[in-house]
Amino acid sequence: MARESFDKEIQFLRMLVLTSGAYNRQQYADKLGISVHTFDKTIKRLKEIVNAVYQKAPAASGKELAETIRYSYLDSSDPMLLFLFRAKSLKESESQRLSLLLAALHDEAMTVSELLDLCCSSMPAELSLPDEKTIRGDLKYLEQVGVIKRATGARPYRYRINNDLVRELSHDELQDLYDFVDIMANTQLPSVQGYLLRDGLKKHIGREKEDLGRTDSFLYKYHYYSRLLDEAHLFTLLSAIRSRSWVSFLYFSPKKETSYASKNTNPLFEKDTDGLQETMLPLKVIYDHQYGRWYLLGHHPRSGIKKYRLEGLTQIAEGTTAEETLFEAKSTELEQRIKHSWLIDTGRTVAVKIRFFHPGRGIPSFVKERVLLQGQWGTITEESEESFIYDIEVNGTIEIKPWVRSFGSSCEVLAPLKLREEMIAEWKEIRNYYESV
Repeated sequence: MARESFDKEIQFLRMLVLTSGAYNRQQYADKLGISVHTFDKTIKRLKEIVNAVYQKAPAASGKELAETIRYSYLDSSDPMLLFLFRAKSLKESESQRLSLLLAALHDEAMTVSELLDLCCSSMPAELSLPDEKTIRGDLKYLEQVGVIKRATGARPYRYRINNDLVRELSHDELQDLYDFVDIMANTQLPSVQGYLLRDGLKKHIGREKEDLGRTDSFLYKYHYYSRLLDEAHLFTLLSAIRSRSWVSFLYFSPKKETSYASKNTNPLFEKDTDGLQETMLPLKVIYDHQYGRWYLLGHHPRSGIKKYRLEGLTQIAEGTTAEETLFEAKSTELEQRIKHSWLIDTGRTVAVKIRFFHPGRGIPSFVKERVLLQGQWGTITEESEESFIYDIEVNGTIEIKPWVRSFGSSCEVLAPLKLREEMIAEWKEIRNYYESV
């Protein structure tokens, strides 16, 4: 799948998950900025990927994509999220060739010429045959990602599968490793590579023909689906930050009606999009645990420091390398601007004072424990048997408000007055919802 096509599938899956199939075909197409015909082709392509990746799916092929994905709820911590990563970016010829190489190297170490002969004799007739340069490129790629390694010895070099770790572990050790990877993939960021490693270990344990009844010791259901979909862009952006490269992309604000636009190569069919073509120097990527969102912060040539939600980024491309002095200066400026940000707010700094109430005598103060754990750089300045005062300076109050609201009646905003009035108004509105009819 091409990179641009992957952008389209990401946005499509995001809408499918968040709306639970509430849109009809035309509404989906309008939201994506594509034709109904393209929408139908996308559905067909996604179903093909689902059938290829999830071979245990029900045989009834007439179900909608959403129903096909839901065949196992407890095993669906990743279906809408990861099957695209597994099927991403490889042409059919590349997929066939890499599969042949890995299958051959699994049994014995082989040279480039031996692998070339194998591919030429085993590739399907409808696919083009590779040359030596192509095979060397494939081997270099597989070696870089750690799948294969050079065997010891003189030239010509022989390559073999790099699976020493799992081969040397016992079944119980493999099970412990699988459980550890499963926990980390579901609780740490980023997660996509952890999920793929987990699935690889599961397949290896299955090939050992051991009892699989204990493979899934832990069952998770993570609800921020967009988090993993947005990881498709994460490593591209982190690579650009490391190399100090400018990036360009087509950005769709979450407030816009559409979230994607096809990239037309025929000038006769070019059309205006609701997206904004941007070029900026990426400086930092931040994850919001409150809402499960990724943010890109960077330097814009005209607007200075700008912030983007990763879910709105499409058609990302790296450009030229920025001067090191410019990158360091803008990085320092950004750190100063977000020094007092609860998350990414770069507005005016305000002093927030909140009174938190202890749950009661003889009861461990879980409220205080949570404030100490989540309260970032804020401090407890006063404390009594009934309550304690928490002070913090933050850039604006918009980002800290959901955290304060989550404590319910266990806290009272003392300052600033504007935030106190906003909280009073919100709780009055909530109270009105529960008045008797």
